[in-house]
Amino acid sequence: MVPLQSATRLWFLSYRWGRVGLMRAIVIEDKQLTWAVVADPEVRAGEVIVDVTASAVNRADVLQRQGHYPPPEGAPDYPGLECSGVISAVGPGVTGHHVGERVCALLAGGGYAERVAVPVGQLLPVPAGLSLVEAATLPEVACTVWSNVVDRDRLRPGETLLVHGGGSGIGTFAVQLGVALGAKVLTTARAGKHDRLRALGAELTIDYRTDDFVRAVQAHTGGRGADVILDIVGAKYLAGNVAALAPDGRITVIGMQGGAVAELDLGRLMAKRGRVSSTSLRARPPADKARVVAGVRDQVWPLIAAGLVKPVVHRTFPMAEAAAAQELMESSDHFGKIVLLT
Repeated sequence: MVPLQSATRLWFLSYRWGRVGLMRAIVIEDKQLTWAVVADPEVRAGEVIVDVTASAVNRADVLQRQGHYPPPEGAPDYPGLECSGVISAVGPGVTGHHVGERVCALLAGGGYAERVAVPVGQLLPVPAGLSLVEAATLPEVACTVWSNVVDRDRLRPGETLLVHGGGSGIGTFAVQLGVALGAKVLTTARAGKHDRLRALGAELTIDYRTDDFVRAVQAHTGGRGADVILDIVGAKYLAGNVAALAPDGRITVIGMQGGAVAELDLGRLMAKRGRVSSTSLRARPPADKARVVAGVRDQVWPLIAAGLVKPVVHRTFPMAEAAAAQELMESSDHFGKIVLLT
């Protein structure tokens, strides 16, 4: 970060803006978010520079601010796992992309900024008919949900998908994708979000604060259970997930809001021929991220173009108000995605 030691220094940097390789980004200092002047990213071989229009807020950004989720080696220190914008520079060896192209992108970090360097394998076109603000909400959730529910767990038409945290960005996307793929979708969420989740296609909504989701799932499925469970909670729900699982069912844990350590009843899991796995997207090698992005482009983007899966934007904030946006995220009062605008 460029130190701003006086009003004179700030005036000088402002005067030189655009000619000394400077931009603004959200930096983390003592667990606080500050909109500061920093150095521009450099474009390297196989990358492009995207001038950021919007970046969506994810739970991982909050964890990074709190010191629990550092960026992988080589990634920018600034938060932000997805963005949309316009390509302003193209690195050596890049083909198929050009300056002025509207894109959205999956990032390892750096989305809370005016510009970010992106490997070309992590770029996605802006779906037809969507704004750049809407497009910014898609890469992280689409890649997370597709890589787990479709690529890993092989959700099939007619199966039952249980989505925990249905009102989140991940949840609202997973509900829609499950319905579009022909699954029966059940979800847990606060009662105030149930009507909107049913409007997205969920056939059963469960208030996790007052209801036993295991009983609700078993009752709704005639005792069979859920074939695929996508869980953002972690340890707190592990035993319940196993109890709610159908024969040959698959549980994927993608978050630890309810803790990281729990006992697993292997006997019960084995009796159901079940599987428990856990994944993260951010630290995957670039080649694997590129594979996931390609899968999303080929299999999910057509569903968005057909209107079967739509962005759900709860609220937008100026990028400089990232702290307020994360405060809303932590409250869990949002439905869908929170977006930051440069």
